Amino acid sequence: MIVDIFIPCFIDQIYPLAAQNMVKVLEKMGVEVHYNLEQTCCGQPAFNAGYWDHTKEVGKKFIRDFPNDRYIVSPSASCVGMVKNYYPELFHNSALHNEYKQVQKNIYEFSDFLVNVLNVSDVGATLNGVATYHDSCSALRELKIKDAPRKLLQAVRGLELREIPETDVCCGFGGSFSVKFEPVAVAMGEQKVEQAIATGADYLISTDLSCLMHMDGYIKKNGSPLKIMHLADVLASGI
Repeated sequence: MIVDIFIPCFIDQIYPLAAQNMVKVLEKMGVEVHYNLEQTCCGQPAFNAGYWDHTKEVGKKFIRDFPNDRYIVSPSASCVGMVKNYYPELFHNSALHNEYKQVQKNIYEFSDFLVNVLNVSDVGATLNGVATYHDSCSALRELKIKDAPRKLLQAVRGLELREIPETDVCCGFGGSFSVKFEPVAVAMGEQKVEQAIATGADYLISTDLSCLMHMDGYIKKNGSPLKIMHLADVLASGI
């Protein structure tokens, strides 16, 4: 199988190791990975800020960067949710109608692809310690992803998974929300991190580094030993 990968702009610039680890896991599963060097952004920041004309220009490029009718895998439920749920607002009945429908059908978040397309739940990873998992709003609400990451984590050798109370509560990031409503965003992040710490976890894991980045600010400010990890980083451990 050959798949295209989409690496979101902030992962490319700030957390490139997560992208590399996703590729490492996919290749171990026998998947050939293709990366279009021309790709940039899905347009979500502009869309959320209300700049839909700008979003359309970015979205047009995104659609044209993936002209092949094959799976597109991304380490970000947030970006996948943007393409699947909001591109119809921009491109339905447009000149790119058929092209956007193809991309919308083909794009998958990493854990969803592993479990529900490749039918894989154990990639052979090993990570010793206790972990807790954060459901991002994009994964849980927009893509209905809940079980897939947990199945993958439960198969990691040496890792004990403990649930945070109120797993469906947001961490407070929400992109521009954390800028416009900083006090609320910080308080929500604090609550989520303190709940994670209370589980006794060594690792706070998620499908979305945007959430993890937000919570890591509170973690580092308060000197907590809790470590953030993207799911791809966990699954690449020991393989």
